Amino acid sequence: MAHDSQTWLLLNSGPKAAAYNMAFDEALLGFARALGRPVLRFYGWTEPAASFGYSQKYAVIASLTLLRPLVRRPTGGGLVPHNADWTYSLTFPPDHDWCQLRATESYARVHRWLQRAFVRLNLETELAPVACHEAPGQCFVGAEQSDLLWQGRKIAGAAQRRNRLGLLIQGSVQPPPVRLAKADWQCAMCDSAVEQWRIRWQPFEPRTDFTDRIEELLQSKYSRPDYHQQR
Repeated sequence: MAHDSQTWLLLNSGPKAAAYNMAFDEALLGFARALGRPVLRFYGWTEPAASFGYSQKYAVIASLTLLRPLVRRPTGGGLVPHNADWTYSLTFPPDHDWCQLRATESYARVHRWLQRAFVRLNLETELAPVACHEAPGQCFVGAEQSDLLWQGRKIAGAAQRRNRLGLLIQGSVQPPPVRLAKADWQCAMCDSAVEQWRIRWQPFEPRTDFTDRIEELLQSKYSRPDYHQQR
């Protein structure tokens, strides 16, 4: 499918329930080829929650946090608290150049993008040069290589999933204790992409078949406790 590689789709879906957020991101991956363009989605949470990687053990995660609900992500990675973070996802169709990158390369690229966005907000950050695993399985305790650091503390991490449908990246920013507005950060992300890659942003307006898929995923997976606790 031919498409305009410089036009990306943008959506700010606002606060949603934890299960809905996971179903929405998985639906984006499922529709990545049909959409034919990358999608940047900003979103929030209607209540404190925590997400954990697709392959992690529920019982282990449940012992590490008091946050509820706990939702299994469609991506990998570790435990992420969603009580004060800024969350986003990115999806790319399978023929996009981001899908040709190795996982370490796409991970570093998205965090360099975040770093440029924070420069616009007069906040200096750096990418972690090496991994530092203080508590394995917990995303924001220690750091992976290329995580985003502020004054030595991790403030941004991400998880990925690649398959024949495309690439999904789910990211979390734990904002540092300085005066920053989420809306300003979102604008900085968009402006940085325009400057770096000459992106043209177009609003993403989900069609009925897309919203139907979200509902299917909610009913079959994400609203079911047995799905999250299956291992």
